[in-house]
Amino acid sequence: MGMPSMPELLIILAIVVLLFGAKKIPELAKGMGSGIKNFKKAMKEDDDEEVKSASVETKGEKRVEQKGEAGESAKPEEKKEA
Repeated sequence: MGMPSMPELLIILAIVVLLFGAKKIPELAKGMGSGIKNFKKAMKEDDDEEVKSASVETKGEKRVEQKGEAGESAKPEEKKEA
């Protein structure tokens, strides 16, 4: 069950031409092409948003870590003084 051979592809093409007509086929192809283009654009925008949110989270985590390190260093000093 591999790829259809040339005679099978010609039969499929003939059926498509009979169903939709020769004038409709370019319009259908154009519609499919623009749909695929919009889908790829949406996927790329979604990936870009994920990268931006990941970088914001990373910056926030670094700030928390820096505050945590400063807090940890202050605690032993307080214990020494007490």
